[in-house]
Amino acid sequence: MCELLAMSANVPTDICFSFAGLMQRGGNTGPHKDGWGVTFYEGKGCRTFKDPQPSYDSEIARLVSNYPIKSKSVICHIRQANAGPVCLENTHPFTRELWGKNFTYAHNGQLANYKDVLKTNTLLAIGTTDSEQAFCWLLEQLIIKFGNTSPAPELLHTYLAKLAKRIDELGVFNLILSDGDFVFAYCSNKLHWITRRAPFGPAQLIDTDVAIDFKKETTDKDVVTVIATQPLTLDEQWHKMQAGQWQVFKQGESSFSG
Repeated sequence: MCELLAMSANVPTDICFSFAGLMQRGGNTGPHKDGWGVTFYEGKGCRTFKDPQPSYDSEIARLVSNYPIKSKSVICHIRQANAGPVCLENTHPFTRELWGKNFTYAHNGQLANYKDVLKTNTLLAIGTTDSEQAFCWLLEQLIIKFGNTSPAPELLHTYLAKLAKRIDELGVFNLILSDGDFVFAYCSNKLHWITRRAPFGPAQLIDTDVAIDFKKETTDKDVVTVIATQPLTLDEQWHKMQAGQWQVFKQGESSFSG
């Protein structure tokens, strides 16, 4: 299956270290060779890099790994295709406008009978994946429920969790979703997270011989949470989410959960 990576931070932070580990799993240390993508939020805007080529052998991935784009919210995905051909329109993450914000989504898993259950009337998928159709359905359900005005955060997040559980009944649905302000994570069967704060220490990547001393790269006030399908480092304690569990991160901190 695919792998997910996301970040929530209280200060603009680059994700070069974590991405350097993830990109190795896209055709080198892992089988996820069917494309990759990453979205960085900057204020109300966001910039996305995508490539249907394996991230391990992608010049664009090397650019992202070496170019320190700083953001408070990041979503990344490496693909192992199981629905839809390998092409740019089927490459995650997907972004759509809702309530004047860019909502970005990435999914790990596979859904059965989704064409019958996750039908949409107004929001249509551009590609041919179960993932994008689930995203369109989820956004359309939010519009049906709340109309043209964004609800209070707690109402939004609890309803997102309810929708995620309904999609999860169709198969495997590990989800990362963000509007640039929050990062929502839903675990179907495999998702981990870690929050780094002072006192910061060193870390070593699992997939490549790269290490970092976060103390040299941060201040005492920095808080950074990284969410990944599988832990990316050898020498840190990652938290494993349970099936059906969901969490919302904002400014690097866990703000809602269930």
